Amino acid sequence: MGADTAAAQLAALTADRVDHRFKGLPPDAAGLTVGELAAQRRNLFTDGFTTPVLALSAERLTHNLELMETYAARHGLAFAPHGKTSMAPQLFWKQIEHGAWGITLAVPHQVRVARDFGIDRIFLANELVDAAALRWIAAELAADADFRFICYVDSLRGVELMDAALRGTPRPLDVVVELAAGEGARTGVRTEAECAAVADAVAATGTLRLVGVAGYEGEVPQADPERVHSWLHQLTALATDFDKAGRFAELDEIVVSAGGSAWFDAVADVFARIPELSLPVLKLLRSGAYVSHDDGHYRKLTPFTRIPQEGALHPAFRLWSQVVSRPSPDQAFTNAGKRDAAYDLDLPFAQVVRRDGTERPATGITVTGLSDQHSWLRTTPEADLQVGDWLAMGLSHPCTSFDKWQLIPLVEADGTVVDYVRTFF
Repeated sequence: MGADTAAAQLAALTADRVDHRFKGLPPDAAGLTVGELAAQRRNLFTDGFTTPVLALSAERLTHNLELMETYAARHGLAFAPHGKTSMAPQLFWKQIEHGAWGITLAVPHQVRVARDFGIDRIFLANELVDAAALRWIAAELAADADFRFICYVDSLRGVELMDAALRGTPRPLDVVVELAAGEGARTGVRTEAECAAVADAVAATGTLRLVGVAGYEGEVPQADPERVHSWLHQLTALATDFDKAGRFAELDEIVVSAGGSAWFDAVADVFARIPELSLPVLKLLRSGAYVSHDDGHYRKLTPFTRIPQEGALHPAFRLWSQVVSRPSPDQAFTNAGKRDAAYDLDLPFAQVVRRDGTERPATGITVTGLSDQHSWLRTTPEADLQVGDWLAMGLSHPCTSFDKWQLIPLVEADGTVVDYVRTFF
């Protein structure tokens, strides 16, 4: 599949027609193709876009892609960013063009999207036990010698179910034993002895091939640098022990994978200390939220606050809404709500007011709540806000921002819309 498939499928996206499916786009663009609309290079503020509308900064997106490409290369890490964040094949390919080894995903539907857009290397950060999905992936592996697929395994029962679904398939399915981040953490094998038992069960099948170990340090209970480093050392020690036991004897490389968006500095630090093993080690980082970053959760958690000498990610999303009610001096409402904005980790942040082509800081304006289609604003006396004003809000948590928008304008700093990013959730 690969690049040729991707080019054809990405081109097909530009041929899609603009219609009622896509929020915020100019009503007079109905019937145009997405490519035709992009070629018009309309201005987000003056050329018919309606509120609410989510905008992705072209410059900040490029900055974030380049920064993580540089970071991974500097630390000797392969990079498989988590595609569940955006579920946007256009962004998957931008990530690959910026050095990514492949794309991480979480569930079978996401794998189908990635495969339809030519992604040849997929890491599934989950134990896959759905028989229909396993048979489909086995067929993909059989039909495409270049397709590399790796997924978690974290239980004897999981091995049993995977083996039953895959019997008779020509290529074994590559798996990594997932080490739990601690008692009470999300998924994964809890003890080293259980890890060995799962590895033994994998080896006893003809359908699975153990290629390494993995986990997610973001689930370490009461995570702090010491606890996260300690767990990462457990993970790399597990890889070393498995290697000494000869579990990877017939491979070309050993996969060791971790890395969310809050502790990738710790991953880089500990993975740099992996001792020499019998085979080369694919040190696979999986951070995904960086692509758009945010103005809340990840802005506070990003490792770049601990390592500022390595750079800084830039929040790339702005949700533009319009003031539709100003019932009292201390209250106002805009027309964006839970259908439009992430709210699972933080409420949106009022940033900029736009009136008559002029922007100014959203001084004295705070988002205090969201209804389905309204933002509740508290305003202090210094707030200059009128019905009809556009209000730009920063968002927290990229994963629940992308999923509310099927077609997202990619906007340059002067408001020119240069492309549209399609999502598949």
